[in-house]
Amino acid sequence: MKNMATKSPRTRAKAERLEARVTAEQKGLIERAASLQGRTVTDFVLASVQDAARRAIEEHRQLELSVRDSEAFVEAMLNPAPANDRLRETMRRYRETTGG
Repeated sequence: MKNMATKSPRTRAKAERLEARVTAEQKGLIERAASLQGRTVTDFVLASVQDAARRAIEEHRQLELSVRDSEAFVEAMLNPAPANDRLRETMRRYRETTGG
């Protein structure tokens, strides 16, 4: 006899409930938009919220990278690394090529 408590890998994760209070005007707007797309209100709301969440996360990630890049740039300008042999050779070749 199989153990009924064991779930197969294909078993869906338990759905969570998310509730929101909306005005009649908001509900009508959402229902109309869902209808225009041929979706249920639940499907429309979930898809819209997921898209908004992904955009918010991506915008935050880009902002974090921008701040990190700015800090690294300022640090490099204030405390430049000393020139190594490769940089000196590159500068020499540049001067030869440009006559500078």
